Parts: sequence; structure tokens; C-alpha cells
Amino acid sequence: MKIIISAGVLLSLSIFNTFATPEDDVFQRTAHDYIEQYLQANPEDATELGDHRFDGQLTDYSSEARAKELATQKEFRDKLSAIDGSQLTGANNVDFRILKENIDYKIFQAEELKEAEWNPLVYMQSLANSLYLLVARDFAPPEKRIPNLRQRMEAIPRVIAQAKANLQQPPRVHTETAIEQTQGAINLVREGLTPLVDRTPQMKNELAPLQEKTAAALEDYKKWLQNDLLPRSDGDFRIGAEKFRKKLRFALASDLSMEEIMKRAQADLQETQTAIYETALPLYEKYFPEADNKTLTDKHKVTAAVLDRLAEQHPDDATVVGYAKEVVGEATDFVKSHKLVAIPDTPLDVIAMPEFKRGVAIAYCDSPGPLDKTGKTFFAVAPTPKDWLKERKESFFREYNNYEIRDLTVHEAMPGHYLQLAHANEFRAPTLVRAIFRSGTFIEGWAVYCEQMMAEQGYGGPEVKMQQLKMRLRAIANAILDQSIHAGNMTEKEAMDLMMKETFQQEGEAVAKWKRARLTSAQLSTYFVGVSEHLDLRGRAKTKAGASFDLKKYNDQVISFGSPPVKYVGELMGL
Repeated sequence: MKIIISAGVLLSLSIFNTFATPEDDVFQRTAHDYIEQYLQANPEDATELGDHRFDGQLTDYSSEARAKELATQKEFRDKLSAIDGSQLTGANNVDFRILKENIDYKIFQAEELKEAEWNPLVYMQSLANSLYLLVARDFAPPEKRIPNLRQRMEAIPRVIAQAKANLQQPPRVHTETAIEQTQGAINLVREGLTPLVDRTPQMKNELAPLQEKTAAALEDYKKWLQNDLLPRSDGDFRIGAEKFRKKLRFALASDLSMEEIMKRAQADLQETQTAIYETALPLYEKYFPEADNKTLTDKHKVTAAVLDRLAEQHPDDATVVGYAKEVVGEATDFVKSHKLVAIPDTPLDVIAMPEFKRGVAIAYCDSPGPLDKTGKTFFAVAPTPKDWLKERKESFFREYNNYEIRDLTVHEAMPGHYLQLAHANEFRAPTLVRAIFRSGTFIEGWAVYCEQMMAEQGYGGPEVKMQQLKMRLRAIANAILDQSIHAGNMTEKEAMDLMMKETFQQEGEAVAKWKRARLTSAQLSTYFVGVSEHLDLRGRAKTKAGASFDLKKYNDQVISFGSPPVKYVGELMGL
């Protein structure tokens, strides 16, 4: 059932808390007003979240609109500061703090990061994803979606003009990536809208001239990026230690300091390297029975050799989607038989990843937005791009081999993102704060935690455990890269050595991650920090429960609160 956001619904939600205080009422009205203006100001986010009232609009990136948005954020911060948070009850007590933290984050982004002035990728949300969101899900008949698609395409030239006016000296890697993504947007406009518009031949014919006009505008924008912006793209991709420290605190919503995260990551790197060697050793003796004792003590050689042997068993473009479907069924049966966590009824479809999204990762989970209760979850699995050479395809599938796809399915689908987000969408509270501002650290941490939990239970045997530990090494490397690049001066060689020599990543994977680490900041830390916090939480729960600890009961409770920061889950569980 779709949630309609209105004051009447908001006030009726007081039934969630029989003992609501006057402060609860003030907070709920303030939160409702904030979310309403947020969805209007960020229509692409609204569409993705499942609120389709603004599907015909695009974000306004003008300097006037951004100044107004900053003033609005400060106004709501003042309103929240006037509320006595200690008087709030039930879910409001946590959601009040979540909303305050997110408003502070947005003020920091507007006043200090100012990405609209130097990051051309900011605009791709409007230029590409805004259209894809209207095509990908059957949330309404084509006759209702296509008029909104038309309005968004008509607004694209305005967004392009704002991008040209705002962008000054981006980092080169950001402009180069924007050029690539703009070509993807052109292909989307010309070809990717077909699944929707083909269903209404008359509307298709009417839309065709606008599609070509929009594609031409994007072609012009691509030329501007290449000929005008790229030559002056000499900005630093490192955001610097001071900004990174602040952004990390906001993005992670964790009590762990930057220094503590690095300390933990360095220690975990050594521990996991030992664990993967100990897992590899019996497999090495199995695969290479003639090996001498000297070789057996070479931890790196043994681990690399086993991973290389496992990589030989891999799918290809023709078989990868079908194999993923089989693995989803296998993982689901395993979760059921081992009674690990409650399985939701939300439909899950395994699909081939859309062409314009391929070439980075092999899979992703596309869950319905928390405001859209009727949609399916898509587990998208990627054949490789058509223009890749045979050698690159082989390298890609060696990295994402049969065993790795099983571990990846745990992360993305069962019992990872698909399962957790389906449960999160069932959470109800007096406000929509927790639905709108989901914690990426909680979400990614849960998925990485599930990889370890499934391996602990024996899923896939030592071969899948090898991939789980390799992915854990990747999560650790992500956090080290993130901090060392943006708060330090890590070079490309140092980054490649960490990934390829210390964490056993294929060269293609490492090259792509070096690019991603420069394009983003703070996001790569969510995996390691999230799983660290989840494991800390489980450790406290085990200590408190002792012999009576019930893993399924624990897991079910952890994912029953939506997707708040892990620190609040511990608080809600009394841990």
C-alpha cells in the first residue's frame, strides 16, 4: 500500500505511541513539514523513494534555488533545536536525532562541499536516472508515466544550462566520467525508453521528436564537457583531511573516529589475511598435492594460487543470469533450513542488468522505495558490455566466478540487501524520517555481516568462505583507500599495491576501484565500518544472552527497526 504523505495521516500516526507528549506532536509536525519540502525540492529522490507526486519535475540547481534550500535547512535546524529531545517518546526519540544529523549533513554539503560547483556527476541524477526511474518499475500504467517522462525530458535543457553555469574547475576524473555517463544518458533516451513507450504506439509516435531533441541536447552537453570543461578540469579529487573527517562523521553516523577506523582496518587486514591463508591451505594441498613444505608456508602464494584455481569455474555472458537465479534458490533454502532469519514475502526477480549500467559491478539490488509498498525487488546481474574484448570479459568473470557469485548473492539478495530492505519497508513510525534517511552504513554493514554469518554456518564450504574472506579484505581495503586518498596523499601505485598484493584483487577490479575512490568520498568506508559495528553489536548480544543466545531471534530483531544507524539499533535493543 502506497503511503500518502499528509498532515491528517501524520497526526493519525499518534496511535503508534499511546503516551505521546506535546513535544512529540511538535516534532511530528516539524518532521512532516521538512519531509514534504524535501521531496518537492528533490523530485528524483521522491520518485526513487516511491512518492510519485513529483515525477514530472527535476531538481533546480540554480544558485538562487541552492541558496533558498540552504536557508530552509537552517530554518528547520532552528525548529528542531527548540524541541527538547529528552521529552520525545517511542520511535520519535531516535528519529529526532536522525533528522537533526541529516539536516546538519545537508548544511555541511551546501556550505563546505559545494559539489554543484565542481562535480559534474551531481547532474547525472537528473539527466539520466530521473528518466530510468520512470521506465524501470511498473508502478503505474504507461499512460500515466509517459507524460511525466515528457516533462522531465523537456526540463533537461534547463539542467544542462545550470550545469554549464555552475561548474568551474572539476577534477579531471570527474569530468571524464561525466562524459562517459552522458553518452549512457544519450543511449537511454534513444533506446532505453523503448520498454515503456512501445506499450502505447500513439504516445510513442508523439514522444519521438522530443526524444531526438533531448538526445541532441545531451550530445551538445557532451561536446561542451569534452571541449570546454575538460581542458579546465584541474581541480583536486582529494577533498582534504578536514572536510573528509566531517563528511565521514555525517555519512557514517558512527561513533568511531577516523583514527579508530584506520586502526581497526589495519588490524583486521592482518587478521583476515591469516584467516584466508588458513582456509586456503587445505584446498591448496588438495589442488597441488606435489607442493613442498616451503611453498606451504608462503601465505601469499598459497592464497593466490587457490583463488586463481577457484576463478577457473565461472559463468559467461550467456549463463550468468541463469546461474544467479539458481544461487538465489540455493541460498534461500539454506537460510530456511538453518533458521537464520525470517524470509519476507516480497517478490524477487533476477534480471539482466540494463546495458547502460553495466561494466562496473556484476550485480546490484534494486528494492522498491520505502514509500512504495507494492513493487518487486530486482536482483540485477550483468553480462559484460558488448564492446568489451574477449580478454577483458574473461578477467571480469574470473573475478566474479561461480563461488564469488554465491557470496555476492548473499550480499545483494539472500539474506542481504533484498531481505533486509524488505523488512525495513515494513517498519512503521509516527514520521517518515527513518524511511527517507536510511543509513547506508547499516544497510551495507548488514550485507557484509550476512556474508560472514553464512560462511560461519557452512554455506558453500571452504570455497565460498575463500570468496567471503576475499570480499572482507576488499571491504577493509575500501576503508583504507577512502581515508588514505582523501585525508592523505595515497598514490595510484600505493593503491594498486594494496588492492592487488594485499587483498588479492584482479587488476581490472583494482583499476575500477581506484577510479571509484577518487570519484567518491566516505561511501567506501560504509562496508567496513558497518560490518564492524554489526559484529560488535552481535558480540554484545551474545555476551548478554550467554548460552540462551538465539541467532534467528537476534537477526530478526536487528532488522525490525528499519535502517537506522547501527548505534541506534544497539540502543533500541538495550545493548
